[in-house]
Amino acid sequence: MVPLRRWSSPAGGPGGRPRREAPAGGPDGRPGREARHREPLRERPHPDEGLAPITRVGGVSYDLVIVANRLPVDRVELADGTKGWRTPPGGLVTAIEPVMRANHGVWIGWPGGTDPELEPFESDGMELAPMSMSAQDIEEFYEGFSNGTLWPLYHDLVAKPEFHREWWDSYVRVNERFAEKAASLAAEGATVWVHDYQLQLVPQMLRTLRPDLRIGFYLHIPFPPAELFQQLPWRRQILEGLLGADLVGFQLPGAAQNFVRLVRQRVGHKTHRDLVYLPDGRTVRAAPFPISIDAAGFEEMARSDAVRFRSAEIREALGRPRKVFLGVDRLDYTKGIYARLRAFAELMGEGHIDVEDAVFIQVAVPSREQVEQYRILRDEIERLIGRINGDHGRIGRPAVHYLHSSYPREEMAAMYRAADVMVVTPYRDGMNLVAKEYVACRYEDDGALVLSEFAGAADELRQAWLVNPYDINGMKSALLEAYQADDKEVTRRMKAMRKQVTQHDVKAWAASFMTELSDVGGGHAKDVRAPGGE
Repeated sequence: MVPLRRWSSPAGGPGGRPRREAPAGGPDGRPGREARHREPLRERPHPDEGLAPITRVGGVSYDLVIVANRLPVDRVELADGTKGWRTPPGGLVTAIEPVMRANHGVWIGWPGGTDPELEPFESDGMELAPMSMSAQDIEEFYEGFSNGTLWPLYHDLVAKPEFHREWWDSYVRVNERFAEKAASLAAEGATVWVHDYQLQLVPQMLRTLRPDLRIGFYLHIPFPPAELFQQLPWRRQILEGLLGADLVGFQLPGAAQNFVRLVRQRVGHKTHRDLVYLPDGRTVRAAPFPISIDAAGFEEMARSDAVRFRSAEIREALGRPRKVFLGVDRLDYTKGIYARLRAFAELMGEGHIDVEDAVFIQVAVPSREQVEQYRILRDEIERLIGRINGDHGRIGRPAVHYLHSSYPREEMAAMYRAADVMVVTPYRDGMNLVAKEYVACRYEDDGALVLSEFAGAADELRQAWLVNPYDINGMKSALLEAYQADDKEVTRRMKAMRKQVTQHDVKAWAASFMTELSDVGGGHAKDVRAPGGE
């Protein structure tokens, strides 16, 4: 394994520019909290604000570095047969792009595939630094440790995680490469924001390389309780990796509390509420920052003539049923697709719902199809749908319309507008933005949402029909209530949910995290002993 090298630069700062003088006051020469306070990163400034431009030194120095497993662009084949890049609509880039533009940022990530190391490039005004992965990296780091070990472990063991030492070794190697890339591109005193479970070692590795940086980390999936997390053979390394950050963000308060509790129990650091006090004098904060969507963008799209026309076209193609149920999920064992379809089928079998009156559309976006477990899941779901349509469908009127494909945002907005009942019933989800997208598209305050209480969104969308996805009878009752609810009840619930989603959109999420990151990370004067090993 290549040892990490501590960052240094000739003639002071990166690229030869003089280093900034750090005010005294903090431990080990670092400035204290008040002295280190900086203005939060801003949205794109108005040209007339008279702000001094951020200078790029030598073409490789940035004041903001985003580090994520994937780049925010897809590799596509252009009309002339050449390869190009396309920014998909929505997603994380909606929130981060304005902050990157205003603060001279770069995004580090993997573009997918096994292409050799690509040169940094610009796409839609964003500067991107691609990382390469070998076939072994994809097998052991991505499909192996990230999605065969961490993903099921962090989702309440819905599937059994596998623990392989060679997977862990690959995870360490790839995290090292990402950390070294970030260290090489960050200006002195820059802010680095690391994202998600694939890169949990990067904060500490980066701290070793570049102690001058302000580092934030955000976990987009759930963080498990101690009794599950402690199964991980490398639990301490993961915790210490995350403690390299100044701010560790989670979807929900419970996840942040799980993390702090585990640090206290497994690493031995002193903690108080959401703070962790480290022996080197640093303070790390763990806090919830529930992620959201571009609510205004989805509503604008839903109001467009094209989407409204397409929505009517979908209902016409379905045979103009009185009620349309809709499920939209990545094809994953955590999403509870099988259970929800079974509940719908039983309601039909018991005569509560008739195929002439209602239909279910299930969109299953292809996912990790090279993994055996996912191929088995797809076979099980497709067999169930075949049985349901065989038992309850009629010529020209299937009970379930199954779409195993991904769709552009405009088509999804049309489906959201066409659906009377949205069914989002994962066994465990960090947030589940599909629920929020549906709410954003219901600008007439109509439509019912049936939502798993184990989705992070349930903490915010409390007016949904909340269900336990493991309780088939309870799910049947909720589906039936939503199906039979009168317009007044549906409007009351949807109005409250729309207020929540529109007031707490994805830009507010990014701004809150960045503002908090600007304020945390100061030193402390507590007497803290270095923890012993496990």
